[in-house]
Amino acid sequence: MKLLSLGSEKSAPVLETARLRLRGHCAEDFEAFAAMWAESKVTEFIGGRAYTTEESWLRLLRQVGHWPLLGYGYWAVEEKATGEFVGETGYAEFQREIEPSIVGVPEAGWVFSARAHGKGYGVEAIRAVMEWGDRNFGVPRTVCLISPGNTASLRVAAKMGFVEERRTVFREKETVLLGRARQNVRGIGAAADKVTG
Repeated sequence: MKLLSLGSEKSAPVLETARLRLRGHCAEDFEAFAAMWAESKVTEFIGGRAYTTEESWLRLLRQVGHWPLLGYGYWAVEEKATGEFVGETGYAEFQREIEPSIVGVPEAGWVFSARAHGKGYGVEAIRAVMEWGDRNFGVPRTVCLISPGNTASLRVAAKMGFVEERRTVFREKETVLLGRARQNVRGIGAAADKVTG
């Protein structure tokens, strides 16, 4: 399958919701980013172990690199009130080696620091990202991969309109492949107050 490239965005546009600002990652995020990826509550269903500093750095570079290469990627999520980094969400092309292939299909993902859990930030931020995707992708669907034990993320995915397509295996572990049909921008509720950049 052919890679999807929007080609127009060279950096993440800023999206704002009532409580959150979604913006491109920057080097100043690294300390909080690495701390988040070292939290066992965060990585329990994403690899099952804390990430090393080096692994976190490579992950940050991967997030930044999507935008100039493909015109889409992940956003850093910060609280408007404090300016604190609380997580990340967006779309990626990871060249996953799974069946069925999802190469060329935007893969949504999200992760939030343990201190941000239970505040509704995930739904708020991800809704803004889904609306951005609905406006910008010309493909009929997006996907996400979630561990079957990650009930919190499965609930968020369902709220965003993702439905289970099948169970597959990724890195020798059972994984749920979910798909979401492209919707009208207002199809999942008002999310982003404004988009800049």
